[in-house]
Amino acid sequence: MSESVDEIFDDANGDLALGELESAAEKYQRCVDLDPQFFDGWHALGMALMKLGRFPEAIEAGKKAVDLRPNDQIGWTSLSLFYNRNGQIAEAEAAGTKARIISWGGKIKKE
Repeated sequence: MSESVDEIFDDANGDLALGELESAAEKYQRCVDLDPQFFDGWHALGMALMKLGRFPEAIEAGKKAVDLRPNDQIGWTSLSLFYNRNGQIAEAEAAGTKARIISWGGKIKKE
């Protein structure tokens, strides 16, 4: 019997809570491989990769998340953090600005 995306995601969250970052990142990757439209999986993958110091990969995961939900404030905030950690300050500021626009009730993309 194969695990569902939700079961794998919950297991990955448990790994993350225990500080088992590599295992968590692998499981989050499995989630998005099974369901490429899974926003929470992409977001969590980005966070785990950032904690592992794998900033370029975290940025790619963050981009996938905001592509799926362009009006999600946490997605843009996290992407800004990933860029910042990678030393890409201009990109971090641009993503942060999008997060602020959303926080003020604005939209990045019409729904």
